[in-house]
Amino acid sequence: MTADPRPLILHVIHHLVIGGMENGLVNLINRMPQEYLRHAVACIEDYSDFRQRISRADTEVFALHRSKTGVWKMRKELFQLCRSLQPRVVHSRNLSGLDVLAPARLAGVRHCIHGEHGWDVSDLDGTRWRPALLRRIHSPLVDRYVVVSKDLERYLVRRVGIAAGRISQIYNGVDTERFTPRPSGAANGFPAEFAEQDTLVIGTVGRIQPVKDQVTLLKAFAELVQRYARLRLAVIGDGPLLGDLRRFAETLGIAKLTWLPGAIDNIPDALRRFDGFVLPSLMEGISNTLLEAMASGVPVVATAAGGNLELVDDGYCGRLFPPGDVVTLARLLAAYVADPLLRQTHAIAARRIAVERFSLGTMVRRYQEIYLGLCR
Repeated sequence: MTADPRPLILHVIHHLVIGGMENGLVNLINRMPQEYLRHAVACIEDYSDFRQRISRADTEVFALHRSKTGVWKMRKELFQLCRSLQPRVVHSRNLSGLDVLAPARLAGVRHCIHGEHGWDVSDLDGTRWRPALLRRIHSPLVDRYVVVSKDLERYLVRRVGIAAGRISQIYNGVDTERFTPRPSGAANGFPAEFAEQDTLVIGTVGRIQPVKDQVTLLKAFAELVQRYARLRLAVIGDGPLLGDLRRFAETLGIAKLTWLPGAIDNIPDALRRFDGFVLPSLMEGISNTLLEAMASGVPVVATAAGGNLELVDDGYCGRLFPPGDVVTLARLLAAYVADPLLRQTHAIAARRIAVERFSLGTMVRRYQEIYLGLCR
């Protein structure tokens, strides 16, 4: 790799598995023009088959298995990796990515970028002192910060003490050619035993874990189906709480009206089938799935938390509700169920916003400008 004259960007992330940040990284690598830059990915832990979504044959992926080898051995391996690959820029992401900064500098890497893509599960409101202190301690090693939302930018400035001039805010981009609305009159495509053609399907997509709070969505749906018998709920995604969520649906008496298939292959096809999309997360950076639902021409209901406030124009393309508020969520969904014109109006607006404000091309160009600026 070192014989190639194109500068190398080494991306360091916790793991390369199905996820919003990981999907954004894959899109960035695949879409950036190959003649300018090369890429490699180092995983603090490991990677899954998700790595196969990187279409560029010149991109290597490395696994460091920190939880098995220990942090000091992992840092030594990062130092050796940087010495071997000689990246022009190291781009770390989120809290665990900080581990690469000192080894990279010791190995002679000239430029380091650090990205913040969301909130730590154990620090959803950004008030814990230890994560902020770790970020502050590592800040002298960082040339440039990149954040995906203004909310995260405020956190770095006010809580961590990073100068605003060192921060670039770049929204995640969505592939508006891959995520498109369902053709008019097309069947919903769901299994017949789950949803007939005259039923309405409310859905969500995401990892089944506490921060995503699908429990609140199940509770709101259980209230709605008492009034709207033709309503169905799809919760797509895998995770440690999938079994618990299925059992909770049984407890609520809605198991036959819900579809919890785990992970599926064709997310774009699933999203365009929805009549409404819900993101009930307790906190978000910038949700790729929310953007994908908007690009798919689906009205969205999301928690008024983190970056969701920057994506959803409340009352124009969707609605916002307080995290964990079952009553408000049920009320907002009921309005969509009862009013087809409202669903259509917000669906059209959601697609328009995704295309005009959050294109994948804009995201790629802005990252490329930063990388090339440092590589001069």
